Amino acid sequence: MTRTVIQSRVGPDGVLHLEVPLGAAEANREVQVVVESAARPRMTQEEWCEFIRTTAGSIADPTFRRHEQGEYEEREGFA
Repeated sequence: MTRTVIQSRVGPDGVLHLEVPLGAAEANREVQVVVESAARPRMTQEEWCEFIRTTAGSIADPTFRRHEQGEYEEREGFA
């Protein structure tokens, strides 16, 4: 049996109603249903900053290199 993911919304009565068509080949098989929130908790600004700080220097591949960035385009100034 392949994994099936269905996103649904809990009704205003607090009850989740599911109808999952799996096909006749799956009839009379035991299944496992896992219910978890689809929304990830948002990070605070402090948590986001800490996450960004932990990514500094995180590329462990010794063959990785930063390619040349080229020259900035000269633009006309505003009058």
